[in-house]
Formats: sequence, C-alpha cells, structure tokens
Amino acid sequence: MLTAVITGGAGFLGSYLCDRFLAAGMRVVAVDNLCTGRRRNLEHLASNPNFSFLRHDICEPIPIAGAVDYVLNFASPASPPDYLRLPLETLMVGALGARSALELAREKGARFLHASTSECYGDPLVNPQNENYWGNVNPIGQRSVYDEAKRFAEALTMAYHREHQVATRLARIFNTYGPRMRLDDGRALPTFMAQALRGEPLTVYGDGSQTRSFQYVDDLIEGVWRLLHSDEVTPVNIGNPEEVSMLAFAREIIELTGSKSEIVFQPLPPDDPKLRCPDIAKARRILDWEPRVQRREGLQRTVEYFQREATR
Repeated sequence: MLTAVITGGAGFLGSYLCDRFLAAGMRVVAVDNLCTGRRRNLEHLASNPNFSFLRHDICEPIPIAGAVDYVLNFASPASPPDYLRLPLETLMVGALGARSALELAREKGARFLHASTSECYGDPLVNPQNENYWGNVNPIGQRSVYDEAKRFAEALTMAYHREHQVATRLARIFNTYGPRMRLDDGRALPTFMAQALRGEPLTVYGDGSQTRSFQYVDDLIEGVWRLLHSDEVTPVNIGNPEEVSMLAFAREIIELTGSKSEIVFQPLPPDDPKLRCPDIAKARRILDWEPRVQRREGLQRTVEYFQREATR
C-alpha cells in the first residue's frame, strides 16, 4: 500500500487531499500543529484504518516510520488575518517547515509537492499572470511574511531538486473556496458569506474594482493530483481564469444568500493586489486540466455549508 504524508492535513485544502488519497486506496498520515487547522475537518476519517493523524510542528523533523511514497506540503497560515497574527510562525514554516518536509521526501525517496501561491506574483503588473512572470512583491510589507515565505519555499524546493534529485512539484494555487472553510477565515469569500448571513454590511475595500478569481475546491484537488503525477518540475498555476471584481462578487454573495445586507467601503489595505487572474495555458497543456465547477454552482454548495456553520 502506498503512503502519502500531508502536512497541514487538518486545514481546508489538506483535509480534502486526505480524502482523495484515501479514496485512491493509499495510507495517509496527516500532520498538523492545529495553529489554523481544525480536527473537525478530519473527524469523518477517524474510523478509517488507513488514516492516522500526527499533531506536530513541522519546523522540527517529521517523525514518520516506514516507507513514504508522497509528501505534500500544505502547512502554512494562508489567510491575511492568520499570517498577520502569526508572522514569525508563517516565515518559519515557509523555511524550516518546508525544509523538514523536503528532508522527509529525500530520506524516503518520495515524490514531493509544495503548495505555493498566487501571492508569489504580488501586486502584478501583468494580467493574467503566467508562470514566467517574476512578480511585483514588497519584500518588507506586512504581507511579505506570507509572500516571501512561499517564494523562499519555491527556491528551496528547486534547490532540493537540483542538489538532491528529489522529484519535486510546485503548485501555484489561486483563490480556492468550498465547504470546510472557517467562517472567521478572514479571506473575502468567507467574510462576505458570514456578513451576509448575519445581515451585516459587506465590507469592500477600495472602490471594489480590484479583481480576484475563485476556483471550487474539487477543481483544485484534481489539479494538484494531476500535477503530482506529472513530470513537470517548474511551477504550474492552478486556478480559475474567470475574473470578477470584488464589488460584483459582494453583490453576488448578497443575491445567493438572500441577504438584505448593504455594502460599505473601507480603505484599501497596503499592498493589496489590484489584479489576480491566472493564465492556465500550462496546466491545460501539461495536465489536461481546467476548472469544471461554475462559480455559481460552487457558491451555492458553499452557502449551504456556511448556513449550517452559522447555526452551530
């Protein structure tokens, strides 16, 4: 039986990866220190004999006995409120944590995939962003603790590939949403959802003309799965190229929830990207992948989840 180790396994994305590998008949070890992950994301797997959970800070060496075939590094605070609250932890997991995960892959002869981010592009000067764009990142701004941690982890991953011949893969993940997100996550979608369900004003920053693209979690997991099993070493964008302004998106959430909420405007945070849209030509060509779930369909599924969450 093949074994996959998934760091950040109790997180939003990590828990779906656990589901996918178990469904493929593999043994899964989820590793998480629960600083932002939640045990409840994994409760449905507790009785599965092929699943185990290790509460552990991956900034320390990861103690996994026996053979390991895949290591997927999804450990990191990912929303602005989380990484601004945990700036040093975010930087360290991008450096020491990535190193621990890469060392595990090197020692076990495992294939390694690192969850990178569209934040590597910063506040981009080109749109859409393709993998050859080097980005426009403020290296000392508040957001830099996340941006630079992810950029360093990409460099470290490539160094392990070149120096130690580790079979590495790099997924640059764009905004992803779906059930199991925290209502207090702090990113745009759960924040809008929570405000709309409570009948509170939706907070839009700036004039709302800044754009984002949103992919449903099922599409993301499929893209990661295909990338892991491909031969592509350099970064690949995994995201939805359908771009939407934040003002239009806020109005869409109000409509879907049936809320009477109004929209209020607040000053744009420092270094907040004005544009965010992936060029996925590489993923289409190499992985034969593109998003399948339409935004409205995915949002309807997510609204139902958040409605249940709001009453817990």
